Amino acid sequence: MKTLEITGMNANNVSKVVSGLSMLLANLQVHYTNLRNLHWNVKGKGFFVLHEKYEELYNDVAGKIDEVAERMLQLDATPEHRFSVYLKQAQVAEIDVVSCGKQGLSYVIDVLKVLIAQEREILSSASQVGDEVTVSMMSDYLKEQEKLAWMLTAWSTQQ
Repeated sequence: MKTLEITGMNANNVSKVVSGLSMLLANLQVHYTNLRNLHWNVKGKGFFVLHEKYEELYNDVAGKIDEVAERMLQLDATPEHRFSVYLKQAQVAEIDVVSCGKQGLSYVIDVLKVLIAQEREILSSASQVGDEVTVSMMSDYLKEQEKLAWMLTAWSTQQ
C-alpha cells in the first residue's frame, strides 16, 4: 500500500507539488554547501558574528533538507540524492571561496529571494490540491525566511 492511498491524496494531483519540492531540495542542498563555505572562510570585520550565524543557517537548512525529502517520501516520490543532479537542477549556483562578510551576506540575501519565490509557488500548488501539510511547511519556512531577510538586510546596512 502507498502512503497516498492512506492519506486520500492523488499522485497526479500532487505531481506539481513533488516537482516543486524536488527543485527546492536541490536549491537547499547547494545552499547548504555554500553556507559551509561562508562559515569556514569568513574573515575580518564581523567574523565572530558571521561565523556563528552561518553555522546557525546551515544547521537550519540541514533540517529543511531532511523535512523536504521526507515530505516527498510521504507523497510517494523519491528524493534525489546525487549532488551532480542538484547542480544541474538548482537555481542556486555553487560559489567560490568567500571571505568577505558583506559579500557573504549579499549571497544569503540573494538566495533567500530564490527560496521565498519557490516556496510561494509550492504553497500555491499544494493549496490548490488540498495538501495542507505541504502548505503548512511552506508557510513555516516563509515566516522564518522573511524575518531572516529583514534581519540580515538591517544588519548589512551597518557593514
